[in-house]
Amino acid sequence: MTLLDSPARASAGTSPAAGAGPRPGALRRRSWAWLAALPLFLVVAVAFGLPALAMADGAFTVGDGGYGLDNVTRSVDGAYRTALLGSVKLSALTAAAGTLFGLLLAQAVVSSRGRALREAVLTASGVLANFGGVPLAFAFVATLGNAGVLTTRLGLDEHGWSLYGFWGLALTYLYFLVPLMVLTVAPALDGLRVQWREAARDCGASTWQYWRHVGVPVLLPTLLGGFVLLFGSAFAAYATAAAMVGSSVPLVTLQIADALSGNVLVGQENVALALSLDMVLVAAVVMAVHLPLQRRSTRWLA
Repeated sequence: MTLLDSPARASAGTSPAAGAGPRPGALRRRSWAWLAALPLFLVVAVAFGLPALAMADGAFTVGDGGYGLDNVTRSVDGAYRTALLGSVKLSALTAAAGTLFGLLLAQAVVSSRGRALREAVLTASGVLANFGGVPLAFAFVATLGNAGVLTTRLGLDEHGWSLYGFWGLALTYLYFLVPLMVLTVAPALDGLRVQWREAARDCGASTWQYWRHVGVPVLLPTLLGGFVLLFGSAFAAYATAAAMVGSSVPLVTLQIADALSGNVLVGQENVALALSLDMVLVAAVVMAVHLPLQRRSTRWLA
């Protein structure tokens, strides 16, 4: 045994942390810790689990009381497929525009020296991100509708402007999607280290090179996660579109409402449940993409 080996062996043999497992009391406390979350699990099971099971049961129930794929097949065919694709198109377009404009606005606010301006914009974003439904539709109709204030004063109708179409609805959605993106990306912009910018400047990098090689790659998971979040918000929106455009723009949420109320055909409740199941699957894909991106952005900016 050499002199170098003996201290290492002695420290390995006498160290209290080496080879010592957790105490039995700690294991017992840890094994019962999940009971504290049991009320939450019960609420989730009742509020989300039971409706999801009822929806799945109705979606696969056919006319004779058995189970089949007839309703699911009809939910992705004909007018229903057009509505589903219309919702995806509208959600993707508004999410992309909301991500871009929200990023620019958040960067302007974060880089400004006025603390009052920052607090005012973030507070307003928190309010406007939850401002939707019928009040939002009424506000846009009064402002940009056929007889709206800006429409009459600027003569927008003479240039072919119409609020009650795809682009009008997309503009309305941006009213709450852009503030939502500001709230999402502002903490990530705050997490960009000042040392990174200084190091890039000391190495001779321009502002464009800093954002291209440092800022945007670090923010990319947050931006993609924000896009997914905005997509889900626009995809699930119903009241604003129902109050403003009705059935002139094919959307899956409007098709579900029509099928449940029997506005088009009677006895289409199970088809509506199948459409809802399609929306749940899209939302599941959205969440499956959003959660890893969120964890990755948190790891970078921690």
